[in-house]
Amino acid sequence: MSDHQLEFVQLLTSHQGRLYAYVISMLGNPDQARDVMQETNAVLWQKSDDFQSGTNFAAWMMQTAYYQVMAHRQKMNRERLVFDDAMTAELAEVAAQRNDLMEQRHAKLQDCLAKLSDTHRDLIRARYQDGFELAVIAQTMNRKTNAIKQALFRARAALIDCVKLNSDDALTGGSS
Repeated sequence: MSDHQLEFVQLLTSHQGRLYAYVISMLGNPDQARDVMQETNAVLWQKSDDFQSGTNFAAWMMQTAYYQVMAHRQKMNRERLVFDDAMTAELAEVAAQRNDLMEQRHAKLQDCLAKLSDTHRDLIRARYQDGFELAVIAQTMNRKTNAIKQALFRARAALIDCVKLNSDDALTGGSS
């Protein structure tokens, strides 16, 4: 597999959640969204040589998805009433804005996670990324469950403050 193909596969894989959110926001039906998403992935793969490294993959992907949604709508239009083109275009714009906002929020959350103390960051990851129960975390860290619960509360509060205020001050409020 060439470097270009490897990069393409990594980009396509990492953008699947965003693609699904975009498509479902325009169709409103999870089954149809999955079908259109598969069609979009197939078209993107067929056109992978057209993608130029360093350009905005997400924009290219969503434009392709938009055309696939329109083709799907035309097919469905023959079967029953669906949104008109203007409504679909409006939904696509709103979905793109919503996706951008979610990416900004995710980036801000990642920045705030990086600002947490190592202990708080480890607790957040163990609980929410790895899905460990409080008792398991407490046993692993050789601490009481209530102490872990309180430390997680403080870590979440610091994250909330940081995301809301986007300031370093929210993260200096105590350690565990």
